[in-house]
Amino acid sequence: MAEAADFQGMTPSPARRWFRRTAALFAGAPLLAGLLQLPAAAPVAAASPTAAPAAPAGAGSGTVDVSVDRMSPNVPTDEDTVTISGKITNEGKQTITDAEVGLRVGPALTDRPSIDNAAKRSDSLRGAPGREVDGKNGKDATYTAAFGKLAPGVSQDFRLAVPVEDLDLSADGVYQLGVALTGRSAAQPYPQLLGIERTFLPWQSEAPSEKTKVSYLWPLISTSHLTAETASDEQQTPVFADDKLAEEVAPGGRLEQMLSLGKDLPVTWVVDPDLLASLDAMATKGYSIENPEGGNPIPGSAKNRTLAKQWLNQLQQAVKGKKVVALPFADPDLASLAHQGKTVGGSLSHLKPATDVAAKTVKSVLHVEPSTDFAWPADGAVDPSVVDVATSAGAHSVIARSDSLRETGGLPYTPTAARPIGGGTTAVVADARLSTAFEGDMTRAENSTLAVQEFLAQTQMITLQDPDKQRSIVVAPQRMPTASQAQSMARALDALGSESWTEPDDLIAAAKATPDPKATTQVPGTGSYPGRLLKHELPKQAFESVRTTQESLNRFKVILSAPDRVVTPFGRAMDRELSTSWRGRANDAETYRNSVQQYLTTLTGQVSLIEKTEAKLSGRSATIPITVQNNLVQGAENLTLRLTSTKPTRLKIGEEPGPYEEQPIKVSGGHSQTVKFTTTANANGPVPVVAQLYTEDGTPYGKEIRFDVDVTEITLTVMLVIAGGILLLVLAGFRMYTQRKAAARRAEEEEAEAEADDADNGENGDVQAKGDEGPEPGPPAPEQPSDPTPDTAPESTDPSGTGERVDR
Repeated sequence: MAEAADFQGMTPSPARRWFRRTAALFAGAPLLAGLLQLPAAAPVAAASPTAAPAAPAGAGSGTVDVSVDRMSPNVPTDEDTVTISGKITNEGKQTITDAEVGLRVGPALTDRPSIDNAAKRSDSLRGAPGREVDGKNGKDATYTAAFGKLAPGVSQDFRLAVPVEDLDLSADGVYQLGVALTGRSAAQPYPQLLGIERTFLPWQSEAPSEKTKVSYLWPLISTSHLTAETASDEQQTPVFADDKLAEEVAPGGRLEQMLSLGKDLPVTWVVDPDLLASLDAMATKGYSIENPEGGNPIPGSAKNRTLAKQWLNQLQQAVKGKKVVALPFADPDLASLAHQGKTVGGSLSHLKPATDVAAKTVKSVLHVEPSTDFAWPADGAVDPSVVDVATSAGAHSVIARSDSLRETGGLPYTPTAARPIGGGTTAVVADARLSTAFEGDMTRAENSTLAVQEFLAQTQMITLQDPDKQRSIVVAPQRMPTASQAQSMARALDALGSESWTEPDDLIAAAKATPDPKATTQVPGTGSYPGRLLKHELPKQAFESVRTTQESLNRFKVILSAPDRVVTPFGRAMDRELSTSWRGRANDAETYRNSVQQYLTTLTGQVSLIEKTEAKLSGRSATIPITVQNNLVQGAENLTLRLTSTKPTRLKIGEEPGPYEEQPIKVSGGHSQTVKFTTTANANGPVPVVAQLYTEDGTPYGKEIRFDVDVTEITLTVMLVIAGGILLLVLAGFRMYTQRKAAARRAEEEEAEAEADDADNGENGDVQAKGDEGPEPGPPAPEQPSDPTPDTAPESTDPSGTGERVDR
């Protein structure tokens, strides 16, 4: 106790200090006399039935487990009675007799590391168990609970109530308070210390001159529940991956507890806008749940819609007049982006839109103006690359933690949280001990009680380090506390109260506090980033998957008549793919990414070409129909359909030079459009052709289709006509030739006869003159072949199909 009186920062009144020191001196005189005779008295003490010797130096935890399940009040005052209740359990193999549970008070602790060490050995029998509490000034009063017999495996409840004045606390400080069990067994027939549980008792008789400001973050964050899928109705009813979000906001659920507890606490609300957007969609639009067996989504219940609406209404009331910090939408994993995503093009481009939509979402749902000036890396671990990414979307404050941005100057006190780290950026360094105080299993009453008392002890020790200097500290607990962890956090904050050594503050004010000039401002190097956190980061493959989805979305949105119906849900889904909540759930994260990409692929495939296997060309010129099907609920436009001949010398498509022809496409939702291309055949045999959709910038869209155009029918018709015509020409030429030869022979014969007649006439004097009539008509002209009949039939209006005959 004398040591405690000299502890830095203890401020009892001079009169009280004089009285306590005098009392301690008188009380210590008999003790000193006893110590001087200790060697001779030791054997007697060991044999005494009432003595409880200290454990051997090598002793560990005893055979009895002592559980301190409740302590009230957590921070007592002069007039209070401290009540401690719990259980004792015989974990040995022998029955314990004459068992007695009592309270022990240890010395005041001197610094924060001593609190850490005491917490680690809270149930160890090593070291002094502390002074047993009995009646003040020797009056007849005992504060113990007796148990005649404690069988192996049996638990018994206990309850101790001790007035504060009988604890004989001197100066302000953090004291060890132990609940110890002594008893006998067959193997140890004399009283032994068989079990102990230590906790902390913060004691303050007078308020300090300067209270420590505490900013406690109260996170409303959940995992990703919404998928990219929405219904085709006007309001785009959302589809959830499961119904677990409704469970969280139901009475007793995790988020319900966070809200009901936090609304009465002096905290800073830190909100993931994705949570608000998901609950708002559930409450206002209705919702569906993915069918685990496939098929259509399952409609969500009206009861859960009501729960979501009630939770949001209560939150609106809770945040009125309070500070609200909005994280970027879906709480992106900044460290994963810094370490894995920076090398994947486009990864960082998601941060700014996520920050912009965060402010809009919080304002529209909660009707408050949030701060978007804070970035919160996982567990507050930072390095230069994490800081760069965290501030790339416009944040000027990074919530770090003291086990990452460590003090290197050997300060004897905990400095103010705000630290300028260069480039106009402030690191708000949360206290690691306080931030991790409730990360364990708080469902056990013992764990919760010990955690609350240690939290209070640490906060008081911060004030006692330098009671004349006010400092501002920040507590950033785990992102998603369980319901029991939230309850423990709330008990600790309630216990601090407004009359203790702290006063409430908010994160925004803490970031603007005057920095301690002696505090470290050096961001640790990349090599110091914790390996345990690196193991749980999103892999590079995750960012490549997001990039693939973004590229597919970019190609898809340009053909839509109402692109926002697709861009918005998929944009938010990609934000969710980068969420910090996937840490430690690598398989779930990959499943979610794949589901987003697969659904987008399904949607883009709703605008497609109908397959063809063959088309028959029955003339020199004909038309080939190609059908575009749109199974979306909105129109598809800004598309071009191109039909290409792989052998343009045999099959020409269109009138323009080149191997292909293009036509614009615009198809209403739920309809199809058939486009006809003119063709000209120049040779026989099948000709492969390719049909492909393109966007306006010439990017292929969807799958191409390939089919053959069979020009066999054109050969049978046209070639017969041509062959027949040639044959007729040959026959006509042959006939003309023979006729001319016959005419020449007749002319020679007639000339010979005429000469003979002339000779006869000359002899007879009879010369017959020729008349003026012309020569005899020659043989008729050869018949010319007629033009072939048309080789195309009337145009067909029926759509083409497998093996169909194309239109002409």
